[in-house]
Amino acid sequence: MRKLATLLGLSAVGLTVLLGPACRADSLWKPKGGTLFGDVKARGVGDLVTVLISESATAQSKATTDLSKKSTVDVTGGKGLVMGLVPSMSFGGSDSSSAAGTTARSSSLVARMTVKVKAILPNGNLLLEGTHSLTTNKEKEEMVFTGVVRPTDIQPDNTVNSTQVADAQITLNGKGPIGARQKPGIFTKLLH
Repeated sequence: MRKLATLLGLSAVGLTVLLGPACRADSLWKPKGGTLFGDVKARGVGDLVTVLISESATAQSKATTDLSKKSTVDVTGGKGLVMGLVPSMSFGGSDSSSAAGTTARSSSLVARMTVKVKAILPNGNLLLEGTHSLTTNKEKEEMVFTGVVRPTDIQPDNTVNSTQVADAQITLNGKGPIGARQKPGIFTKLLH
């Protein structure tokens, strides 16, 4: 820098003022958001992490019941003097029932949302929390995400898969005219 200043006929201080902060060595080698050898992964309260949500669940349940019962009772005439007074009788009955039922449910959610680090737990894990709201044509959709992640599970591009988040709670709610139509009315509720 002194040789450049001498060539231009300026002092080193004058050249620094002329070129400004761009001529400082640390500004040339320090990347934005971190150090030369560091990364930009979240590590403190208030830092942001992008969660790649990819959740799917499928559940099936099947039950079959088959019951049957048969019983018979025979009554015969008595002995001795009462032998002719009580006639022989026979009673019988049977009962059977069967039932079968199947339930199936599946759901899936794919989304990408950025959340904040709310706290650093004593073991070094990060508590994540965030809300994403979207309103279109008076339909409001809100997604809330909370969970705990290990800092080592956060990728170098500052993303983490939702499957690597412990205690993950993902809530997706919708309100508006279309959502209101999905609910049964008062008379339908009374009839049921």
